Amino acid sequence: MTKPLAKSCIAELEQLFDVRSIVNAADPDQVMAEGGDTIRAIAGGKVSAAMMEKLPRLEIIANEGVGVDTTDVPAAKARGIAVTNTPDVLNIAVAELAVGLMLALARTLPEADRYVRDGEWAKGLFPLRSQLHGKTVGILGLGRIGKEIAGRLEGFGMNIVYFGRQEQPGQPYRYFGDLVEMAKASDWLVVIAPGGKATERIVSQAVIEALGPKGRLVNVARGSLVDQEALIEALASGQLGGAALDVFEQEPGVPPALLALSNVVVSPHMGSRTEEAREAMGRLVIDNLVAHFEGRPLPSRVA
Repeated sequence: MTKPLAKSCIAELEQLFDVRSIVNAADPDQVMAEGGDTIRAIAGGKVSAAMMEKLPRLEIIANEGVGVDTTDVPAAKARGIAVTNTPDVLNIAVAELAVGLMLALARTLPEADRYVRDGEWAKGLFPLRSQLHGKTVGILGLGRIGKEIAGRLEGFGMNIVYFGRQEQPGQPYRYFGDLVEMAKASDWLVVIAPGGKATERIVSQAVIEALGPKGRLVNVARGSLVDQEALIEALASGQLGGAALDVFEQEPGVPPALLALSNVVVSPHMGSRTEEAREAMGRLVIDNLVAHFEGRPLPSRVA
């Protein structure tokens, strides 16, 4: 086990398998060295090619999460190691957080909370803020989670547009084949595309500048998708109106320059961190492992 899982899922794994965990281990390499020639599966993810080399009998990596960018998938394919993920079961949790971050940024809820706690309300009314209704939101990545976000934002009366590798047939939203052009047409940009080399810094300086001084960026995908330095510069100079971020380039490190900005709302990569989502994710990890060892098709194989 390479990542913390829900307690109930760990208990079931321990009933079904002989489990060795490197979570919080003082010496993970020693744990793998002691059982490397017997370990046949990984539950969790974050698996490098070097880790695979230490596990010669490894057959399956059951990743907890939708993204598999923390696992060296090409190396796994080369070794014939199956890779699975946990799609769908966390869609609602991430979508709810995305909307929550948007509301927090639009209405400056963290600032409003401090305003009341610090006794400022008695001195005068809180400044006027903006609402989501009537604004255009561009969604970068209209996948499963992107569609969940879009559906919720429709309920707020927002105009939905999207950018992706290609137009999706049957979608009621306007498609943009150019991300910069979509940013120009949007008041908000929500980033919810997969991580990896193909999308690294796809939200470039040009995209950020296209959003403009009244534009706002929300990232609930991966920190690697956004040019973080360009983002900080734009926020500090007023070239970008604001940002709400659940993910960062080097987690858990967040640049002090970013934290010093008043037009930023941050959260600690908690998109799928609800009890319900984590239970369901752990359940799917187990289902994939059991299916593998019973010789059945894997419920959510990605490689």
